[in-house]
Amino acid sequence: MKNKGFSTTILADQSPKEVFNAVNDVRGWWQGVIEGSTTKLNDEFTYRMEDIHFSKQRLVEVIPDKKVVWLVTESKLNFVKEKSEWTGTKISFEISEQDGKTELRFTHFGLVPEFECYGGCSGAWGQLIEQSLLSLITTGKGAKVF
Repeated sequence: MKNKGFSTTILADQSPKEVFNAVNDVRGWWQGVIEGSTTKLNDEFTYRMEDIHFSKQRLVEVIPDKKVVWLVTESKLNFVKEKSEWTGTKISFEISEQDGKTELRFTHFGLVPEFECYGGCSGAWGQLIEQSLLSLITTGKGAKVF
């Protein structure tokens, strides 16, 4: 089966609503400068990490306490040859209940091993989701991971 993107999953004791709210508090867990709104359908926001990474996201699917999907409408990754690798990819957060816990499945659809940034980007996503976002969900404060 062809790889459709990078995924990672976390489990938390908090409710689906608490997990959903943490996902939408993008400034609380994604390190860098975030401008714009990050909570409602069709909201748009930009992310910038110094002169290394810029991307613009639009919320294209929002199902309270269950799912959030961002479409990357613009990107400039200054550490790879094809700077717009992320443009047109989707970033998905799916929330469900599993054995008394809340599961969050993160997938960056389109972030595939063929991308030059795959290694660095998937590693960064892993740290952001598994450490910073999980910390925001469980303690109310995101963890600094880089």
